[in-house]
Amino acid sequence: MPGSVSAAARSAAIVGPYLSGKTSVMEALLNASGTIQRRGSVKEKNTVGDTSPESRDRHMSVELSVARTNYLGDTWTLLDCPGSVEFYQDTQAALSIVDMAIVVCEPNPEKVLALAPLLHFLDKNSIPHLIFINKIDNSTHRVSEVFDALQEVSERPLILRQVPLREEGQINGYVDLISEKAYRYGAEGSNVIEMPDVIKQREIEARQEMLEGLADFDDVLLEHLLEDEEPTSEEIYELFSKDLCDDLVVPVLLGGAEHGYGINRLWKTLRHDCPSFEVTRQRQGLPEDKQLIQVFKTQFVPHVGKLSLSRIWHGVIGDGNHFGEHKVSGLNYMVGQKYEKVSGVKEGDIAALGRMEEIRSGEVLNQNGLLEEQLYCPEIEPPVYSLSIETTRHEDEVKLSTGLSRLCEEDPSLSYKSNPDTHELLLWGQGEIHLKVALSKLERQYNVSVKASSPKVAYKESIQKGTVSHARHKKQSGGHGEFGDVQLNIRPLSRGDGFIFESAVTGGSVPKKYIPAVHAGVNEYMSSGPLGFQVVDVAVTLLDGQHHAVDSSDLAFRKAGIMAMKEGMSSCHPVLLEPIYELKISIPNPFTSNGQALIARRRGQILGFDAKEGWRGWDEITALLPQAEMGELIIELRSQTQGIGTFSSEFAHMVELSGKLADEVINLSKAAAE
Repeated sequence: MPGSVSAAARSAAIVGPYLSGKTSVMEALLNASGTIQRRGSVKEKNTVGDTSPESRDRHMSVELSVARTNYLGDTWTLLDCPGSVEFYQDTQAALSIVDMAIVVCEPNPEKVLALAPLLHFLDKNSIPHLIFINKIDNSTHRVSEVFDALQEVSERPLILRQVPLREEGQINGYVDLISEKAYRYGAEGSNVIEMPDVIKQREIEARQEMLEGLADFDDVLLEHLLEDEEPTSEEIYELFSKDLCDDLVVPVLLGGAEHGYGINRLWKTLRHDCPSFEVTRQRQGLPEDKQLIQVFKTQFVPHVGKLSLSRIWHGVIGDGNHFGEHKVSGLNYMVGQKYEKVSGVKEGDIAALGRMEEIRSGEVLNQNGLLEEQLYCPEIEPPVYSLSIETTRHEDEVKLSTGLSRLCEEDPSLSYKSNPDTHELLLWGQGEIHLKVALSKLERQYNVSVKASSPKVAYKESIQKGTVSHARHKKQSGGHGEFGDVQLNIRPLSRGDGFIFESAVTGGSVPKKYIPAVHAGVNEYMSSGPLGFQVVDVAVTLLDGQHHAVDSSDLAFRKAGIMAMKEGMSSCHPVLLEPIYELKISIPNPFTSNGQALIARRRGQILGFDAKEGWRGWDEITALLPQAEMGELIIELRSQTQGIGTFSSEFAHMVELSGKLADEVINLSKAAAE
């Protein structure tokens, strides 16, 4: 019931952009609940979250941090999520299983746009959430300006829950608009004070705005307002809680987590207004079962092994329980990197389940095993940045494969694969920092050091005209010699047609048994043409040839095929081809012109742009861009869009590259070959 206190465990994800202070909010909540005796600091590297060297070296969250706590008898699990879009997969995974989200932002209207993708995700998936404007004690902007900017990026109506108190231009407290009590921030929390006269009129206006916002969803309250009747505080609390639970409105609270300001009010809002796990289970559409768990995150912990972070939706899970053929071996509650081994976990709670080797993130299990039906699971973020990697020690190849496999299981937005065109192993992810963190973990956890470099572009070459080429391979060195003679017709094909080999031999001048050898020789040559790149869009026809009854062999005709191609191709006007990709760029419309200029500077062709479907205030630019210009594209795009612009891409076609750029590519290739 809205407004009631749940006996079962509940959970909340703490989300927001980089530098908004999410980790400080979790520290303050844990301190207020008594789980930790003093608040840690990101600068001092002593917080419950952000414990990995990668997080502490960068002063930023690069992985999910989980902390179980208890507030006034209620069990909670808090999940501190990374703020950078490069680690957004963890954030989405956490949001998929929590009861509500605390969205943390800075009190600066110019930085609010960075919340747009996060708020869109919450609104799209009907996840109840509130906004906590952090660092309010250091704000130089009016709260009304920040509130208006937030409303521009939120699809749900915002309800301001508090108005700030200012003394000498600095915010040092607030008025709660439901209870109409005034509080001043203090070292041990907020203290009730008499409401200053200077704030009374603003409080009346803000409270009326809050009530009118709530009345949009309740006819009884609307009638009260139309008849100038004052609703009771209890009625407002109940309606406020119901609307938040139903994801109809988004409350906005104020505070300063570094000093604990506004944290008790935040806890009370969570305690009374956060939906119960039963409501969340119903919202998720989860089936009724005796036992039901959802794995939302996989971790590989040194000296512990694989842990499956899971929420228990039905039943009590005990150590040693079987889910079909999958056995739980070890149950742990988590407070950062501290693990508390327990014998059982109740429904609603979150725990780390050990040794479930075959289970992956996003999977749901009941007592019979994996559920086959598709349940809600965050989409995998498409890769936008890659590095070519190789081990510094040849003997580490096996460890590299194991380490990469585990890193990608922990973070599905990471992937790796070999590029058959350039013969490189590519690591793909969400950005430069994302991959640097992955490589740091690879070395720290799996003792695999790698060299990373920018990937090569898969240039190819083709021809502009045809020719007939003749070659004879003849070698005599005592005993059986080598003899093969071929005549080839080489001609260009349309772009994208690939490679065709045909035989037009008649009369047995080249016996049928040797034709596959000629084909093999031509194929071998095609891997590196006159310009040094793979040859494509060429047709080769074997016209004629000669053979020797004793000296001819597969080897001789394969070599003859190579020779004929080498001699003929140089006269076919070879041309360099570069790969072109089609991009779909998602960008806030204030930056659309910047995105178009970015494409133009990189030799791109804009095909068009339109409003991004389902996104308010966003555009989608469709463009063609050479692969050679895509390497640092995501870095520059994000630098121009407050870190939130992104794109997806797929190969489109090959086009001819000529002039100075082509000469540079060819010369670099020749220098590398030498």
